[in-house]
Amino acid sequence: MVPTLAGRIQTRIFMLATVGVIVTAIITPLLGLPGSLSAAYKTTYIILATVAVLGIIWELIYHLLMQWRWEKDWPSLFGLLTGIPEGVVIWLLLAAHAVPGISGTVPGGSYLTDFIVVWLCVWLVIQGPCAFRSSAGGSVVGGSYDRHGDYRLRSVARPGPGGPAR
Repeated sequence: MVPTLAGRIQTRIFMLATVGVIVTAIITPLLGLPGSLSAAYKTTYIILATVAVLGIIWELIYHLLMQWRWEKDWPSLFGLLTGIPEGVVIWLLLAAHAVPGISGTVPGGSYLTDFIVVWLCVWLVIQGPCAFRSSAGGSVVGGSYDRHGDYRLRSVARPGPGGPAR
């Protein structure tokens, strides 16, 4: 994960504004939302915006929870699993008609498909192509705070083109 709260918020917004927008554009026609295609796009992009706005609040909560972890960071899998409470809260808001701009009911299957596909794609891009690379050619796989409070990145060397060294 990105080691600072501001960096995590910026990453979330950037990834939803790029990967999220592209994935939403691709999957919206396949969701079977009632009404016209333009109404379906309006609904899915409002849901995406809701994920982004509420995500800032979630990041504050996650930051508070991370203060009790020795490393002050999440394992990568936690980043994926945080989609569960976030998705449930947004679904509850949709069911209560508390999301501005969405009139009517969003079918549960359509919402679930939209949310899960976008969440997985954003998470995969963050874990893959957007992962930091060290100057030595290794993938930076995370980091932690040492006993002095300094953040240290961990790196794993990648094998060369011929495979692992013998």
